[in-house]
Amino acid sequence: MAASPEASVLARMADLVRAMPADQGGALWRLPVQERQLDANVVRLAPGAEVAVHVEPDLDVLVFVVSGQGRLETGGGAEPEALEAGCVVWLPCGARRGLAAGPHGLDYLTVHRRRPGMTIGRAGGAERERGGEPACLLDRVCPECGRLAPEGAEVRYCARCGTALPER
Repeated sequence: MAASPEASVLARMADLVRAMPADQGGALWRLPVQERQLDANVVRLAPGAEVAVHVEPDLDVLVFVVSGQGRLETGGGAEPEALEAGCVVWLPCGARRGLAAGPHGLDYLTVHRRRPGMTIGRAGGAERERGGEPACLLDRVCPECGRLAPEGAEVRYCARCGTALPER
């Protein structure tokens, strides 16, 4: 069994913010711990830069504005909300969201559940088919209790509940 990680100070915000030129954007810091349930990043948007309005389908994100000013945009004609140091913003999954930096940039911390692993899907946003290809063992799965029957042409009933298996 792996040892539990120790609590520790991972970074000092003032040092992170000071280390990158004010006119340069990008990630200032990422949570380096491999075995974790959360992701966290400190990000700088350079003056006038923005993260275009988009929808994140999988993750709620908590944003804490460290320094600078900017705005939260949700698109669809809604008025942007002002952001400044100390603002805590919740970006729920499925909600339209975008960030724009003011004239002096915007530094913020994001915290969210660790992103699900990459999956192979259809390119071009094609709608996913429900069910996909049938499993080759589907005729051996009991429709009543879900038990997988052993291989063999002579097996026609579930050994657990007695229900007839699907026709082969």
